[in-house]
Amino acid sequence: MNYSKNIDEKSSLIKELPLFPLKSILFPQGTLALKVFEPRYLDMLTQCEKTGSCFGICLISDGSEVGPAPEIFLVGTLVEITFWEHRKDGLLGISVKGKQKFNVINKYVQGNELILADVEFIEQESTDILPEQYQSMVNVLKKIFAALQHPYITLAKKYDDASWVGSRLSELLPLSMTKKQQLLELNEPMSRLAMLYDEMLNLGLLSE
Repeated sequence: MNYSKNIDEKSSLIKELPLFPLKSILFPQGTLALKVFEPRYLDMLTQCEKTGSCFGICLISDGSEVGPAPEIFLVGTLVEITFWEHRKDGLLGISVKGKQKFNVINKYVQGNELILADVEFIEQESTDILPEQYQSMVNVLKKIFAALQHPYITLAKKYDDASWVGSRLSELLPLSMTKKQQLLELNEPMSRLAMLYDEMLNLGLLSE
């Protein structure tokens, strides 16, 4: 099976990108730890390691992380592997870092239920300075990070970057997965922050 090597994120279309459907999301510059045991994903990761290639993560819209290939939302994130661990329980532990969002144009289910997709990259978000009105959200985010371990401690913190702050809050706050996907599909950092501000008020994490 062919896997794209040295993916150029500036290209408009990448063919047959292997996908890892999950019941979680990841934004660009974020990180996620995964435990892998299914043969289709172990084979995929082995190929990624051999070829130095990436894969994509998409949120499951219907189905399960195990068994037959599930239905997925069509906006996901390209990721690269940053850490490998052959665990004592026999599982493969990996950490990944988000690189760039994409739209799924076509997808194909292989005989082993692995999903391959033709994807088109979404333009990188602008780097905007976080407005002062959202500084209270940063204070909450700092408290969340203080309680986290690997792999989150490896992230470079960018608390003055509106896109970075909104992305990390979208990943880490206790929101519904549908809401998280909605936030992922936004490509305007200020709109995301405004939505998150309202969500955090409703959760009692902020006060007006």
